[in-house]
Amino acid sequence: MSVSIRLSRKGTKDRPYYKIVAVDSRKRRDGRYIEQLGTYDPLKQGINFTIDLAMADKWLAVGAKPSETVNSMIRKTRTAAANI
Repeated sequence: MSVSIRLSRKGTKDRPYYKIVAVDSRKRRDGRYIEQLGTYDPLKQGINFTIDLAMADKWLAVGAKPSETVNSMIRKTRTAAANI
């Protein structure tokens, strides 16, 4: 089983809301996921996502592959954590 870290769409029409999840890569976009790692709200201004770096690192250590968008979010969170 190969695991990927990607976005799962929630919300209503014209009001998207995403969960950042670890999921079997063969599952569909909004199917069952293994674990929720964070959230992303594209309609919110400023910092519009949260991600648990400890859980993300755990999944990356066992070989999970993040999508481009999630990888960008992880990099931004690491940079913000390093500056604090």
